[in-house]
Amino acid sequence: MESPLRYIAHLDLDSFFVSVEILNNPSLRGKPVLVGGYERGVVAACSYEARKFGIHSAMPMKKAMQLCPQAIITSSSRDQYSKYSRWVTDIIASRVPLFEKASIDEFYIDLTGMDKFFGVSKYARELRQFIIRETGLPISGGLSSARFISKMATNEAKPNGFLEIPQGKETEFLWPLGVEKINGVGKQTEQQLKNFGIYTIEDLARTPVEVLERIAGKMGESLWHKAHGQGSADISTDWEQKSMSHENTFDSDRADEDFLHRELVRLTEKTAYGLREDEKMTGCVTVKIRYADFETSTCQETIDYTALDDDLIAKVKSLFAKNWQRGRPVRLLGVRFSHLIPITMQMSLFDNKVEKLNLYKAVDEIRDRFGAKLVTKAVVTKKEKK
Repeated sequence: MESPLRYIAHLDLDSFFVSVEILNNPSLRGKPVLVGGYERGVVAACSYEARKFGIHSAMPMKKAMQLCPQAIITSSSRDQYSKYSRWVTDIIASRVPLFEKASIDEFYIDLTGMDKFFGVSKYARELRQFIIRETGLPISGGLSSARFISKMATNEAKPNGFLEIPQGKETEFLWPLGVEKINGVGKQTEQQLKNFGIYTIEDLARTPVEVLERIAGKMGESLWHKAHGQGSADISTDWEQKSMSHENTFDSDRADEDFLHRELVRLTEKTAYGLREDEKMTGCVTVKIRYADFETSTCQETIDYTALDDDLIAKVKSLFAKNWQRGRPVRLLGVRFSHLIPITMQMSLFDNKVEKLNLYKAVDEIRDRFGAKLVTKAVVTKKEKK
């Protein structure tokens, strides 16, 4: 029995943060807009009008303003980014059997088998148009037999377009493109390939795999397969199913608020460490409280995606304060993070977020080397508050 043809769609919200800012402030439309921190900050996202000046994500804001002094810097709608991302996620989840949320603004969708009931191409295009109508956000898409090809098709379709690569036409699409168009080929690998006269994906395809392995190491074989249109069509749902949690049952029941706060901080730090180790952010926090009589309370809230201790500790303490019956002895506390997605570059570029993330990663390294007990976070007690 022949395997069914694979159909993988890729959808990417165009200049997502900028698009949200424009929805909330239409006067920004058509102008060079930069989203991110001021002065010492960096560009988290920029409009297509700003890109014409050579500005790109992760560029220091100071340099961006030198390139385009008239650019408008904003991040006033920051609290809306997670909301719009979830809105698009909910639309996709209600209309397709299997999908992967690759980041806050990027999705892979497996439409394999749907050709029996719908035209796959028509369905993917209509889904994209529905998202645009419902949310007002521009979104580009690609459709092909493999993940990497669909993502490349999306990139070629931008801004706000859709490109389908028919089955059997993969190399026809790929071969004219430069090697730098392949996802994962950075500046160093690009230069290494060009030093050997390999400029296009067709050049890659015509180079023996053993030569590519000498040039690009382990990546060589993967590049050779991609150049021939061969790639994975697997969709991962770990982002949706996976969660991270830690809990602790006390030796004796405790009603001491300072102790409980210290324990919440410890559990949050431990779980956040796991997030960063796995290069993930969480979009939902749950606090579990089990009392001395075994009655158990769980409370959760969705949050802006983050992997930073201070954001998470603040939310955990807030949930605990709202739900703990003050003075009632507690037997167990637990903290769980869910709705996990990969850490995105853009989400770590606002204001001092980069510095904080780097600081936490440095602390993580110290813990890895010397043990978790060496570094702990200060907890404000009731006495100190007074």
